[in-house]
Amino acid sequence: MLSMDLGITGKVALVTAGTKGIGLGIAHVLAAEGARVAVAARTEVDVKRTAQSLGGLGVVADLLTEAGCRLAVSETQHVFGPVDILINNLGVRAGSSWADTGPAEFESAFAGNLGVSTRMTQLVLPGMVERGWGRIVVIASVYGREAGGAPAYNAAKAAEISFTTSLAREVASQGVTVNCVAPGSILWEGGGWCVRARRDAARAIWRGGGGGQRGRVRLLAASKPPQRCVHRRRRRAVPVEHLNHDHPAGVSRS
Repeated sequence: MLSMDLGITGKVALVTAGTKGIGLGIAHVLAAEGARVAVAARTEVDVKRTAQSLGGLGVVADLLTEAGCRLAVSETQHVFGPVDILINNLGVRAGSSWADTGPAEFESAFAGNLGVSTRMTQLVLPGMVERGWGRIVVIASVYGREAGGAPAYNAAKAAEISFTTSLAREVASQGVTVNCVAPGSILWEGGGWCVRARRDAARAIWRGGGGGQRGRVRLLAASKPPQRCVHRRRRRAVPVEHLNHDHPAGVSRS
């Protein structure tokens, strides 16, 4: 089997909301590539379980607060050293349609998506620039590019994509790359598609459907140098197999 050395062995990676779904998949791939991985999330039992499975560090922190973001970064630096790779995976949804969405929902969505990504990035970016190497990946959403989904969430994810492009252009010449992935629906244990699959299992078996696919992310945007991989697919419940790496910034679609 062909293998690829992404050149991140020994690098320090911090994954926000890294105990479930896409974040958990990224954390495991980073660990498999030899990175020293820290995950930050609010639920202590999930954080401890994930850290043990990774052989890494778990930080219990409320990333919706400035203190929580600072704690995640400071604990990672204390145990592993400066953060080389930051995965901004945390996402918050507020409201579901225009019928239940107003200014308060927009404020919540922006605070829980763009706000957290901005705060976490600003905490680690100066060190990356000083060292001349850093990788920042923002997990947005296909709904940040297209119509559909919850209005406030869509707007917040669109803002994250714009944030990524703007920052990437500014710091690319200093050895820091900033990339964004905009996934569609992802099948992961405990997620909405998983619930649907279990609910419809009898019908799927009757129709000859096999077992479900598991959401999995192969991290290339954090490699050294970043690997180019543009792979477009229609939106559907399939594993994410890529991150986009157009220079200086990119948005992948799944």
